[in-house]
Amino acid sequence: MTNVSVIIVTMGTKNYINSCLESIFKQTHLLFEVIVIDNSSTQSLALEINKLYPSVKVYPGAKDSFYAQALNQGIGLSRGEFILCLNDDVILDKDFIRQALSGFSVKKNIGLVSGKILRRDGKTLDSTGLFLSAWRTAKERGYGLANSGQFEQGGFIFGVNGAAAFYRKEMLEEVKDKNGYFDSRFSMFYEDLDLSWRAKKRGWLAYYIPTAVANHVRGGSFRPDSGIDKPVARRYLSDELHCGLIENRYLTILKNETFFGFFLHLIPILIYDLCAWIFVLFFQPKVIKLFFSRLFRKRF
Repeated sequence: MTNVSVIIVTMGTKNYINSCLESIFKQTHLLFEVIVIDNSSTQSLALEINKLYPSVKVYPGAKDSFYAQALNQGIGLSRGEFILCLNDDVILDKDFIRQALSGFSVKKNIGLVSGKILRRDGKTLDSTGLFLSAWRTAKERGYGLANSGQFEQGGFIFGVNGAAAFYRKEMLEEVKDKNGYFDSRFSMFYEDLDLSWRAKKRGWLAYYIPTAVANHVRGGSFRPDSGIDKPVARRYLSDELHCGLIENRYLTILKNETFFGFFLHLIPILIYDLCAWIFVLFFQPKVIKLFFSRLFRKRF
């Protein structure tokens, strides 16, 4: 019996994926399957993984696919009642799956569960759940703070961080639309907030379990220790990815925000946008041209 499907998307970073898989196969909860979507499509990686872990199913990602599309591919292949989506630069504590599953039993309409995600040093918080900021970005609770026991109480949150996100399959099927479980139009960034927001609008709840602990090299599978959520780190993004970051935020707002909510938060939204575009103007001016050249392409 398989009640958990673990889906890992990798860009072929062998050191990360090997450590991630090792932590999965040390779990105290044993009823799981593991699906790896290899967006680098390197046959050598698949062979190496299957040599160490014969039960892991490795599939090449679709041509030119990004994170959201790869996750959709994995979810479509999954058999589990619960879906754990992982970045390849995440290491799970041995009780992570067992502890996280307990969150789904709190209420029948809990469709998303997050554990406590730490940085690789084990001392710094990466995320204890997603919240929606006034400027309509994903706010990672506890981000960058020392882990001093301040988030040891479980409770309801807005959504879950995509680095180590647990979903109820029933919820995913309900919120799925023509663009997939995750919005396949999103190249990278905001796909976790968008899905969390869509689920919330359908009446599904998200819950935080502090005893489900994972360690994450933020941006490790992209650029080690980049901290890509922070404004200064946007200089590490290519023009294409930075443009996608801007586009996906706007698309998330357009898809999910109510008319009243938009005008209630209009001032902080405008302030954030002003700062973001000034940053782009000085550090990545090519993003401006790219953004407006793509503005009227079909996105809906």
